[in-house]
Amino acid sequence: MIAAGLALAVASAVAIGGGYVLQHASASRLPALSVRRPVRSLVLLFRSGRWAIGFFAGIGGWVLYVAALKLAPLSLVQAASAGGVGVLAIGSRLDRAERVGVGAALAGLVLLGLSVGSHPPSGHGDAWVVAAWVGVSLAVAGVVAWLRPTAAGLGTSAGVLYAAGDVATKAAVGGGVRLGFVPVLLVCHGLAFVCLQLAFQRGGRLASAGLAVLWTNALPIAAGMTLFGETLPGGARGALRLAAFALVVVGAVALSRRGPAAAGAGPLEPVRLTD
Repeated sequence: MIAAGLALAVASAVAIGGGYVLQHASASRLPALSVRRPVRSLVLLFRSGRWAIGFFAGIGGWVLYVAALKLAPLSLVQAASAGGVGVLAIGSRLDRAERVGVGAALAGLVLLGLSVGSHPPSGHGDAWVVAAWVGVSLAVAGVVAWLRPTAAGLGTSAGVLYAAGDVATKAAVGGGVRLGFVPVLLVCHGLAFVCLQLAFQRGGRLASAGLAVLWTNALPIAAGMTLFGETLPGGARGALRLAAFALVVVGAVALSRRGPAAAGAGPLEPVRLTD
């Protein structure tokens, strides 16, 4: 069951990462998007066939992600998903640090696969604790986006919001009254979507989506351990899993360090948040 969940998580990461690549390639060349004119901005995005393909690829990836959460613990699913940051590097001219990042992410996935074995089922967390986590995430994302409306700042906000949505998703798959987290996760993902599209217009896909992927995966790994009672296996498998977590995060950090002047980064002038 856990192996199947990890396979779904990897497939989800490929779909979402590929979707980000297509969305960035399109959004970075569109006229300035504006949160004051959401309908006009959405029309601009959906008129681009390439962006629309990327968007629906991301939706499909999220469906696979939800299925993975039904089969495997949150921390394992997120670690597998973090390895998919390498998809963002496809077609880019990478420097040495970024090549190291791709290697680290892939090595982390290999170690993660080797660590798979029996695993106690994870819980769905206390509802009020999950709600508090989401509330703090919303506040942090808002402050970062307000103080640093750049590709990196907005990418970070998007990642924090997507992570909050993923934590709410893990709680919601428990069913019953926890389905009340469904509107919460939709709000988080909606706000993250806005931040990420604005980030795409301000820098390269590694500076925007790279940071988003980093925080989207790193924070839920921590949440899996603290909110949902997920424990490490003992012995060599536990050591392998810790190493895997570290490598996928290191890989994501390295890949997100590309500067705004990198090839294919898109327009460098600031993009207006309002008209």
